[in-house]
Amino acid sequence: MPVYEYECPKCEKILEVQQKMTDEPLSICPECGGKVKKLISRSSFQLKGGGWYADGYSGTPGKKEPKKKSAPADSSSTPPCKGGDSPCKSCPAAAAAS
Repeated sequence: MPVYEYECPKCEKILEVQQKMTDEPLSICPECGGKVKKLISRSSFQLKGGGWYADGYSGTPGKKEPKKKSAPADSSSTPPCKGGDSPCKSCPAAAAAS
């Protein structure tokens, strides 16, 4: 059941009431008998992360969001080449062979 918020200007209380959607809204404050006003509050429903939206259920069928490009790798972290016929001068394998 949804939770609705009401405010009583007379006693300055804010009430949270569980009601069915078909129930009549409150009109009288149970604390002081004053007239209450229904508040519009935030929904607890949130879409986070990729989920259905990023998985292709929005927009054109078969088209997915482009992936982000990663930064180029540092040359010191790349594996050395096997040397081959003509190894490059900046290759860690060529420096070790010298």
